[in-house]
Amino acid sequence: MEHIELFFKSIFIDNMVFSVFLGMCSYLAVSKKVTTAVGLGAAVIFVLAVTVPLNWLLDQYILQPGALKWLGAEYAEYDLSFLSFIMFIATIATMVQLVEIIVEKFSPSLYNSLGIFLPLIAVNCAILGGSLFMQSREIPTLGLALTYGVGSGIGWFLAIVAIAAIREKIRYSNVPPALRGLGITFIITGLMAIGFMSFGGMLTGGGDEEEEKPATEASIKKEEVKPATKEIVAENTNTNQE
Repeated sequence: MEHIELFFKSIFIDNMVFSVFLGMCSYLAVSKKVTTAVGLGAAVIFVLAVTVPLNWLLDQYILQPGALKWLGAEYAEYDLSFLSFIMFIATIATMVQLVEIIVEKFSPSLYNSLGIFLPLIAVNCAILGGSLFMQSREIPTLGLALTYGVGSGIGWFLAIVAIAAIREKIRYSNVPPALRGLGITFIITGLMAIGFMSFGGMLTGGGDEEEEKPATEASIKKEEVKPATKEIVAENTNTNQE
């Protein structure tokens, strides 16, 4: 259940584009055609699915304070957390280079259409943001880290494919000259962000509120019983004295 909840939250509620506005450069530049957007979105899914679990392992066994205790008791006090950015970016750059080689080998047309934006995945803030959010939220297991990475990648994929499909159709619309281009794109992005925010009510049910209500009612009843108990004790004491 925890995996499913984290998966859908990372796609809709904590969407990299519509929630924290990461990866906007590639989102705006490569979203003119659906085919190109699909290729880049698939590459982002792969990179996030690989780098987030790898960076989780680095964080757990190397970077956190005391993470090196597996090497021996003398290393238990070491704190390498200041190397987080360097290690995370090195992992991301390695995976992006692997993706670039694979895309160039099996799909030269997609490689040419993506152009400079494929190697720029290495500095895409959405990719680094996935690893940093994983670290800041203290995701406890490798499985949850993988779930979060895949979900975040799918969320970014949906965002760029959706805006690419809209931008292809909007070419045939009568858009005011002042809003053509990035102007109408930003407006549509804002409206899409509002739509994705609506999923928050579906994925954060009222289970917690229902659990809190009995506890609140019980505490109220205890407060009502305590004064009554004190009055009874006082009356018994007065009777005994008489």
